[in-house]
Amino acid sequence: MATKVLMVAEKPSIALSIATALSGGRMSSRRGSTEVHEFDGTFLGYHVQYKVTSVIGHVFSVDFPPTYQDWAATDPLSLFQAPVVKSESNPKAHIRQHLNREARGCDDLVLWLDCDREGENICFEVIECTGFKPHDGRRIHRARFSSVTEKDITQAMKNLVQPNKDEALAVDARQEIDLKVGVAFTRFQTTYFQGKYGNLDSRVISYGPCQTPTLGFCVQRYLQISTFKPEKFWVVFPYIIKNGFELKLEWDRNRLFDHDVAEMFQKLITEDGVVKVTGISEKQDSKGRPSGLNTVNLLKVASSALGFGPHLAMQLAERLYTQGFISYPRTESTAYPSSFDFKGTLSTLASNPVWGDYVQMLLNNGYHKPKSGTDAGDHPPITPMRSANEDMLGGDAWKLYQYVCQHFLGTLSPDCKYVRTKIDFSVGGEFFHCVGQRVTVKGFTAIMPWLAVTEKNLPQFTEGEKIQILKVELYEGKTAPPDYLSESELISLMEKHGIGTDASIPVHINNISERNYVKVEAGRRLVPTVLGVSLIRGYQCIDPDLCLPDIRSFIEHQITLVSKGLADHSLVVQHVLEQFKQKFIYFIKQIENMDALFEAQFSPLSDTGRSLSKCGKCLRYMKYISMLPSRLYCNTCEEVYYVPQKGTIKLYKELTCPLDNFELLLFSMAGPDGKSFPLCPYCYNNPPFEGIDTLFGAPKTAGGSVKLGKGVGMPCFLCPHPTCRHSLISQGVCACPECDGTLVLDPVSAPKWRLYCNMCNCLVLLPEGAHRISTTKERCPECDSTIIEVDFNKKTTPLKDGATLHVGCILCDELLHSLVEMKHGKSFFRRSGGRGRGRGRGRGRGRGRGGRKQDPKMSFRDF
Repeated sequence: MATKVLMVAEKPSIALSIATALSGGRMSSRRGSTEVHEFDGTFLGYHVQYKVTSVIGHVFSVDFPPTYQDWAATDPLSLFQAPVVKSESNPKAHIRQHLNREARGCDDLVLWLDCDREGENICFEVIECTGFKPHDGRRIHRARFSSVTEKDITQAMKNLVQPNKDEALAVDARQEIDLKVGVAFTRFQTTYFQGKYGNLDSRVISYGPCQTPTLGFCVQRYLQISTFKPEKFWVVFPYIIKNGFELKLEWDRNRLFDHDVAEMFQKLITEDGVVKVTGISEKQDSKGRPSGLNTVNLLKVASSALGFGPHLAMQLAERLYTQGFISYPRTESTAYPSSFDFKGTLSTLASNPVWGDYVQMLLNNGYHKPKSGTDAGDHPPITPMRSANEDMLGGDAWKLYQYVCQHFLGTLSPDCKYVRTKIDFSVGGEFFHCVGQRVTVKGFTAIMPWLAVTEKNLPQFTEGEKIQILKVELYEGKTAPPDYLSESELISLMEKHGIGTDASIPVHINNISERNYVKVEAGRRLVPTVLGVSLIRGYQCIDPDLCLPDIRSFIEHQITLVSKGLADHSLVVQHVLEQFKQKFIYFIKQIENMDALFEAQFSPLSDTGRSLSKCGKCLRYMKYISMLPSRLYCNTCEEVYYVPQKGTIKLYKELTCPLDNFELLLFSMAGPDGKSFPLCPYCYNNPPFEGIDTLFGAPKTAGGSVKLGKGVGMPCFLCPHPTCRHSLISQGVCACPECDGTLVLDPVSAPKWRLYCNMCNCLVLLPEGAHRISTTKERCPECDSTIIEVDFNKKTTPLKDGATLHVGCILCDELLHSLVEMKHGKSFFRRSGGRGRGRGRGRGRGRGRGGRKQDPKMSFRDF
């Protein structure tokens, strides 16, 4: 029996490329959690059966155990000593089970994860999932590659190594530090400030050891701009005409800040009236071709020249890599290895219709050896691997690919050479000059024209020549502040100070934008918001280290030592967390200093929002605050009641809850198919019944439990109150065919009446145009669904003799069933047996799955 070898890549597309290259395209593929490609071949001299599959990024993510998930019950300080657990990042994908199953019977495991620290960490996640152990007789191999071309894949197979445990531990250290520090500060800040200010436009006031120093750079530039005081200055510009050329001469003094003195010089020069040529100099100069392209430089160019944010640029680069068009896009190196095949790479681009002629010229005339750059020991610079055109890639991906190709060709081109001519003049005791530039060799600027030297031709002058002045201008200007930081400048600062890695820099910049700390303005410049400025100024008042890059640089240095095996992973984590713990304790004690800044910028809850509904306790009007997280505030009781997020809310017919006397609200989700449902503000935040296992807006935790939170709660369609006319018991009609939920009558959907599921997005459209549709207290004897009453329009009634009133079950009544339509669902039919109320809600729970026979009359037409 042939030996089996399992190969695991980081993405399905890379697994396909590896399998195609090693099998020559002769393979079979089958579906699993991710595709599995199988073929026969040789491995280490033996005939084997290969299986190639993949993960989807990290298999596991780090988080706190369920006991630490409740914000209200957990002291943020305790998080620094809390245990951490690894759980599946995407449980629905079942990657762990998939790898374990595919590894059975395999003797060798070959890891084709990306060749960086994150990829090394995923290697050991895969090893854990497959059950391979160091001493169980089975072998583990690591493939090192920089592109998914057939040549690189074949070469990697010949040079398999062992996975690097130290690099994997470095990622574990960073993940644990960032989780504990970030969550502790974030929970404390969010809890402290969100209950105090109404116009604080952020659901979470987050802190991150990388994110916050990144924001600090933006705010530092903002403060430079806001405190800048412009000054007037004056410049004297004489104009002359020579051989038909009008020239403006530059003043050697540059500019003056005293108007009277500048005016004096203007008068002196005007009175003299003649300039004398005092010197002519020519200098051969050159502009050097670029070094190899690394990730940081790619991100900077994408933002400043192509108009892509770093996050999008990285997504496009990764897609080009997985499709085999460029080499691995995460690299710090700008130096090519001595073994790099430049001629072979050029040959792949020679047939390209855009720059094929330029490539052919380099091949014919001989290409130049690239400049020496930095060798970070990771991957070669980003390089094109296959020829492509715009039709193959699409607009944005093509722009990025085009730049990668042009940069690569630029590195192999000659330097740009030009002659710089400077003419010196004197007049009235003052000295002036003009400069001309003439390109002699275009070099790399022929393929990278945006870097071309600007040519300026000067007429011929002779030394000692005198020329009449045409006019003398006294220019008045003002000093200007620096502009807001561009993304490109921010990336440079982050790289300089060691904030983040080439892979994480785009994530940090994207985070400060999504958290409403900065806005991306024209030219991709980052303008801090009031919240962003207040946070950084607050950290500066309490502990500047929290927002300065120095402490993160120190952490990154320690993590690098772990990755090289020079520092113990657990000791580094312990040391860093102890430092931050002490800073956190001090931060809590000094939070009033930050609060004073917030008071100056944000309005208290009592001064924010608009009056909306009455409080059931004091019968005074509560204010609705629409800024995220949306909430109601009772100024008399000083209580906050969160409401569902991302929708519109209004008073619901001045009706009140029978349990607590609070006025009901009607929440409407966005879009034509959005649900509308009533809710009681008090019940929503404080469910009055035990055993409520479902809450609106709550993602399920790893244990399957749900918890209240900002915007999470119990609306009327989940309330099991037996007599309230708005509850699930009164408005629920029948079981949802798509999930465990119940279809509930939308009370305000007229004239387009409908049912919606209280748990999923299933919609059922009822007879349109009916005057009224309502639930009754009766139950269908066959399926236990609620009987509904329909009052049809006289003009469109389907009933005989013009009758308008009809009562029946939408599942069992043939007339009603023929008039309803399923939307956002697959099937809908009556249960073929007993009532099965399920969960005590008095509703049939038939889900229409599991191979039961369908009665065609009981199914929605065309579904």
